[in-house]
Amino acid sequence: MTRVHVWGASGYAGAEAIRLLHAHPLLELGVLESHSHAGERVSEHFPRLRATPYRFGESGSTLAAATDADVAIVAGSEDHAEAIVPALLERRVRVVDLSSRYRLDESAVYGLSEWFGEAVAEAQLVANPGCYPTAALLALLPLAQVASPRHVVIDAKSGITGAGRTPHVDSLFAEVSGDVRAYGLKGHRHYPEIQRFLHAGGIEASLTFTPHVVPIARGMLVNAYAVCDVAVSADKVAAAYDRAYARAPFVRMLWGNRAPSVAAVVGTNDAEIRVDVEGPVVRILCAIDNLGKGAAGQAIQNVNLMLGLPQESGLDARAIVA
Repeated sequence: MTRVHVWGASGYAGAEAIRLLHAHPLLELGVLESHSHAGERVSEHFPRLRATPYRFGESGSTLAAATDADVAIVAGSEDHAEAIVPALLERRVRVVDLSSRYRLDESAVYGLSEWFGEAVAEAQLVANPGCYPTAALLALLPLAQVASPRHVVIDAKSGITGAGRTPHVDSLFAEVSGDVRAYGLKGHRHYPEIQRFLHAGGIEASLTFTPHVVPIARGMLVNAYAVCDVAVSADKVAAAYDRAYARAPFVRMLWGNRAPSVAAVVGTNDAEIRVDVEGPVVRILCAIDNLGKGAAGQAIQNVNLMLGLPQESGLDARAIVA
């Protein structure tokens, strides 16, 4: 079995990667490197992983252990990625980086598997998309096949784990509970990523993006509105989305009275999408788990593709029911 090291293993995305890899039938966990918790048991910091036997490794342990047969998931900041990723690549380790460091860099393949899966399969370095771009791009890219919107509005709501595990006043329970708050209004860090890959997918529209934090731990709901100059055929739009995701095991199209739900995707690598057409306006809703399809789940999906494994391997978890 291929070893997968997790660098930056004590953050939320790193812990979710540990949870998924622990149950993966075709991969095994390697080094779980954490600068801040080296030598400590993973279960001391993540009670839901109490049944696992793992400990965090010290600084430099990933590089010391890695071979060209291994894969590394890098779950640190952009600065951390810039420090560790080149060294891993020099050792011919295949890397999936969860930071934004390489998402706009030609040296990496953009890891939105449903659209760039063939390139991911051949990649040495995959830049895992951010959670907002993942939901927004899955929602909007099929539209390019049947419409040319002149403006796109993305209204997005994220659980507080999107802020990471490092303590900040704005992410304290007392600050978040009972509130819905917009942020990043002068230029969210994910805006260029969304805009670039919308353009690459054939949607050249101007873009308005408003992210919000909502008082839930994890999960994300994106409402996207594509404004066209002329009325759009609802049948053609529906056919384009069904065609785009007919072979995508993690994307569920919802029709009729059903709507995407955060509760239906939390704990999974799934994305739920619904599309409605009202004259020249197309509304698309997409729900994902920001730590699943928006981070660690998508990273495992990319690792599967890079190793020639079925992309569903180790990702068959269903959402919790209550």
